[in-house]
Amino acid sequence: MRVLSKTLPFWVVILLLRTAASLAQSGWYQQAPWPTSDWLMAVATPDASIIVAMAEQGRIVRSTDAGETWTRPSSGTSNQLNTVCFVDASTGTAVGERGTIVRTADGGETWTSQPSGTTVALVGVSFVDAKTGTVVGSSGTILRTTDGGETWTPQVSGTTNALLGVAFVDADIGTAVGSSGTILRTTDGGATWTLQHSGVYESLASVSFFDANAGIAVGSFYNGTYHGEILYTPDGGATWRAGQGVGMVPSLRRVSFADGNTATAVGDSGTILRTTDGGETWTLQTRAVFENLNGVSFAEANTGSIVGGYGVTLRTLDGGATWTMPSHGTGRDLRAVSFVDAKTGTAAGEYATILRTTDGGATWTSQTSPGTNSLYAVSFLDASNGIAVGAPFGSRPGAIMRTTDGGQTWTAQASGVLESLNGVSFVAAVAATAVGSNGTILRSTDAGETWTRQASGTTNFLFGVAFVDADTGTAVGDNGTILRTVDGGQTWTAQASGTPLTIVSVAFANSQTGIALAYYGTILRTVDGGETWTGQVTSFLDQHAAVAFVDETTAVVVGWSGNILRTTDGGETWNRQASGTTENLLAVSFVDADTATAVGEHGTILHTTTGGELSPRILPPPELSEAR
Repeated sequence: MRVLSKTLPFWVVILLLRTAASLAQSGWYQQAPWPTSDWLMAVATPDASIIVAMAEQGRIVRSTDAGETWTRPSSGTSNQLNTVCFVDASTGTAVGERGTIVRTADGGETWTSQPSGTTVALVGVSFVDAKTGTVVGSSGTILRTTDGGETWTPQVSGTTNALLGVAFVDADIGTAVGSSGTILRTTDGGATWTLQHSGVYESLASVSFFDANAGIAVGSFYNGTYHGEILYTPDGGATWRAGQGVGMVPSLRRVSFADGNTATAVGDSGTILRTTDGGETWTLQTRAVFENLNGVSFAEANTGSIVGGYGVTLRTLDGGATWTMPSHGTGRDLRAVSFVDAKTGTAAGEYATILRTTDGGATWTSQTSPGTNSLYAVSFLDASNGIAVGAPFGSRPGAIMRTTDGGQTWTAQASGVLESLNGVSFVAAVAATAVGSNGTILRSTDAGETWTRQASGTTNFLFGVAFVDADTGTAVGDNGTILRTVDGGQTWTAQASGTPLTIVSVAFANSQTGIALAYYGTILRTVDGGETWTGQVTSFLDQHAAVAFVDETTAVVVGWSGNILRTTDGGETWNRQASGTTENLLAVSFVDADTATAVGEHGTILHTTTGGELSPRILPPPELSEAR
């Protein structure tokens, strides 16, 4: 019999491999936050290297190198997974909404659904070995398995209160906690559950036991606002006592023992508390992040992980004495970005967040800001000199920050105004311009060290500004406002935009060619320095946020819901590009026709080295040979 087979020359194989590698990074791809921008709900650390975290909508993120790199295995469900428990490096179970239970036998690489027999929300899970486990959830639900989850048997809890956490120390002894201060205890594997007196009446969200006697439960109580609650027991729950030194911290969501004395509790607004005496006294640790922290887990006495809002992950190697952030980027909204070359860029946003990269976004490093309020714009002249502007710092001026060393140090500059500053342009050696609310325009002629207010002729809020040299610039804002200067801002002249809508962003390729973005997907274009502005006809009605020019013909617009548009004919026509995200994108910076970075809500950072275009598919010509 004759068989036809295809053989490829060696050079074609190499080409295919290279093409496959380039396709993996073609178009727009996410650089940060990494591992995800999702809200992380729970974490397990089966050993010192493996981290498995549950995210929104059934998503899972997993690391096998202590958080250096991450993968996203499929859970097989879109239901939210609320918590996860591993008994060894291989075997784990996660539970979630609508009675969801999924199980892994390979360290979280693959997951298999298990029938729970219920549709209620499952919130807590505890396994003591590969076979024996207990799950708790809404309406007092308790389920038990002794065959690794192949079958689950309901148990009588004696309560209809939601059960939110469970911890077993062996096959017989376990404790469950929940709403209304509920604490249940079993010493016979759940055949019977006994109510214990907690002394509190608010929600207990999590429980951890080191052995049959030493346990800690955490939750919250309401006193106008929600505050954290900690109970500990030295006698298996015969008595529960309030932990000392907690103070009025925000709500607490999870607790985990590292050893018999040391435990860590985490909660809202980046709260981390630590005890070294079994829960009797607690110390509030230095806040590493401001996001809510939802999960904490220790692999052994020293190594542990915390996860939280917008992909935050923290890591400890000293039993929780200190925590570092291996997660890449931030979970806070990023509203501005400025690159000076393909490698060097700065992003800025909420809570005076400033991130810096010197490797094209492969890594982003947090920089120290002198303020705490949001930053709305950033502009760098070169790798060293940059200016960021935003909301005033409290009730005093200082909505301008300046660096001359690439962000190693940032200094608050006296702006002389209390208005919010929304845009800045720093394109000449000493000249910079910032714009803001109430028609504010500020000018610096000494690289941002001092600022002088200019007459704008308007009280409309200004949201964007773009200069092409020290003299020629355009500012845009409310009610279709467009202002133009050709003398460095000594005089500003109103231009007719043709729209009453708020204009949020403007960019110029040169002194004549510019694009402005307004509400409701409006794109305006000029080729005569703003003498006339023409509305572009597009089929995209998305809310646009920012525009950047590459050259006279090529520009990119970013906006809400991850929308990205690109033109290669100066704005005559626009094509949508795949961003891979639904997060709102708020700023974009191009350094050449191929290399760009976009930033947005929840710390989203996207990058492209192909101009946002997916690489074309290369099909080598087949060569047929005969095999007999």
